Amino acid sequence: MSGIKTVFITGPTASGKTALSVRLAKEFGGEIVSADSMQIYRGIHIASAAPDEEEKCGVPHHMLEFLEPESEFSVADYTKAARKIIKDINSRGRLPIVVGGTGLYINALADNTVFITEKADGTLRDRLEKRFDSIGGAAMLKELEAVDPASAAKLHPNDRKRIVRALEVYSLTGETKTRQNELSKTGEKIINPLFIGITYKDRQRLYDRINLRVDKMLENGLLNEAEAALNRSGGGAFQAIGHKELAGYINGECTLDEATERLKMQTRRYAKRQLTWFNKNERIHWLYPDGNADIFAAAAALINKFLSEED
Repeated sequence: MSGIKTVFITGPTASGKTALSVRLAKEFGGEIVSADSMQIYRGIHIASAAPDEEEKCGVPHHMLEFLEPESEFSVADYTKAARKIIKDINSRGRLPIVVGGTGLYINALADNTVFITEKADGTLRDRLEKRFDSIGGAAMLKELEAVDPASAAKLHPNDRKRIVRALEVYSLTGETKTRQNELSKTGEKIINPLFIGITYKDRQRLYDRINLRVDKMLENGLLNEAEAALNRSGGGAFQAIGHKELAGYINGECTLDEATERLKMQTRRYAKRQLTWFNKNERIHWLYPDGNADIFAAAAALINKFLSEED
């Protein structure tokens, strides 16, 4: 199996991913799967810059605003849910388009990363560690060698942590740690990705868009949203850029102008970190609104070529 052909639209915050992806979805009969670690939460619609119904333009969107703010959601959780949705989209003859700027989500989804699906078992690791202390590293390594000789060959008898972990993986999953790694690299491909990135050659143009977005967020009620979030218990959603920065003003520690400038600065820094992350991915075809005459046409050409290629 060559994997489900899936388009990934990525890039820094405020670069224009939503508008481009919606146009492409309409052109190619696609559905959008969000890859944003904040847009998964309810109650932070403004801070997360989640698209509203007008921006969606009737295009089906998935993985948006479905979790309570206090919930935690790991990369493994995201990947499992997104893969299921992508398979469903594909089964209906539609094109999956993954859109977002959370690099961990995108890499794990595109690269077939295998996660250990383990139920929390607080006693298993304790038992293994106590057994290690009781019978010694050499004997434990022998036990590992019996089920996972490749991992055992790489470990020293004194490497308590890794020996215990390798045995734990086998006990929980029925697969060796070596096999887990092999599946990540050479196993059945679930996703066949095309990466399209959007950003600005002139970094200041991107920063100007970020500053403008923050101003619009405040006009649209970001302050009220942040106050409501602060009144709730902490959780994954509290990490959203916007709420943390406005907390100083809400708590009377600074002026609104100072909080706003801090929010703009932190968002610019976040965009810079995103670009650093994505620049490591040499598979991304970068498009530049301040360089390409028509980024939609350029993206459409890439997708047409991708879809016409034999599996």
